[in-house]
Amino acid sequence: MSTTVEASGPNSSSRAVDEVVDLVSALIRFDTSNTGELATTKGERECAEWVADQLHQAGYTTEYVESGAPGRGNVFARLKGADSSRGALMMHGHLDVVPAEAADWSVHPFSGAVRDGYVWGRGAIDMKDMVGMMLAVARQFKREGTVPPRDIVFAFLADEENGGKWGSQWLVDNRPDLFEGITEAVGEVGGFSLTVPRPDGTDRRLYLVETAEKGLGWMRLRAKARAGHGSFLHEDNAVTILADAVARLGKHTFPLVMSDSVSEFLAAVAEETGLEFDPASPDIEGQLAKLGTISRIIGATLRDTANPTMLQAGYKANVIPQTAEAVVDCRVVPGRQAAFEREVDELIGPDVEREWITKLDSYETTFDGHLVDAMNDAILANDPQGRTVPYMLSGGTDAKAFARLGIRCFGFAPLRLPPELDFTALFHGVDERVPVDALEFGTRVLEHFLLNS
Repeated sequence: MSTTVEASGPNSSSRAVDEVVDLVSALIRFDTSNTGELATTKGERECAEWVADQLHQAGYTTEYVESGAPGRGNVFARLKGADSSRGALMMHGHLDVVPAEAADWSVHPFSGAVRDGYVWGRGAIDMKDMVGMMLAVARQFKREGTVPPRDIVFAFLADEENGGKWGSQWLVDNRPDLFEGITEAVGEVGGFSLTVPRPDGTDRRLYLVETAEKGLGWMRLRAKARAGHGSFLHEDNAVTILADAVARLGKHTFPLVMSDSVSEFLAAVAEETGLEFDPASPDIEGQLAKLGTISRIIGATLRDTANPTMLQAGYKANVIPQTAEAVVDCRVVPGRQAAFEREVDELIGPDVEREWITKLDSYETTFDGHLVDAMNDAILANDPQGRTVPYMLSGGTDAKAFARLGIRCFGFAPLRLPPELDFTALFHGVDERVPVDALEFGTRVLEHFLLNS
């Protein structure tokens, strides 16, 4: 196990803990909705400039970078460590959020309201909670003259919700100098607690550390055929050809693949709960359902998925169009990309073309080493009943870009959550919110972690 430096305990307070709720609330009030289009995405520059100002107030020198388009703001700050010959650690968080429809919410999604023990608003858990915790700890360290064991780079990024095209991916391709010397990185979606029952009637909180991500790809399918009058017999119809292919793909079940991260997660859960998870069982999804709401994420990491999300064809009711198109959201288990594409080609058939709109590789690392020990130590220092376990994220994060530079990546945004909270439903959901005490807990954990990283 790692040698630790004393930091805030489970019931202690610090300057960072005292201000984290205000910082998260202020971040949410910036409407940084990412529509996926340059013309309509907004707010990132203003939010990034505010973050830079908060860092300047604490004494940091920052670098503001626009990643390939006006307004796509990113901020970098470095805190020197005791041993700069060691590889630096990057803490990264994205400033953009998915759009929200105010009429659907109990509170305005960009109010940052603090009520009923929660901070409410779009980005509360994805991921302005982590951005606020990072900012709080960074400010405290600088103001108090804290020197961590090694250099820490704090990165606040644009465009993660669009795959990082105008954010992390652009920065890796065009500004690799910003990442020189960084060997490990920590971002979302991990560190949150999952409460599971033990055979003796007690509970154990498992803190899920993301060690793997499925590949992310948005695929366009296109069928072409003869145009014609809608009243004629027409066997060669692009809409029909495409619809058949989309239906086959959308209904298909890809083979079960048990990756190392998922196997280790299920083994840990089985050890704590006494439940059995048999990968060979035809009802493995049913067994996973015993885990509650987290089963949505875990179940999605057992197989590739290809979910049709968009259809486009035609321009008039009585005209059979020449072209029909669909978009499919594809998530691929590590090591399965070539097999996945072969399977897709067989399903859609020779009359449908496909092309990748976005294609980001999967990622997986091992659950070991000094950084993992530091995560576990930080959790135990603040929750003696906790245990860190690895897991695979069914979605994707900016880690996909940084992994291309050889940086080892983890998801660790620590939150101690109420057992009854359906946390996974809040991602991109209505009434997104984060518990105030979870933010304070996470800030103490991050402080401990960074002092021993």
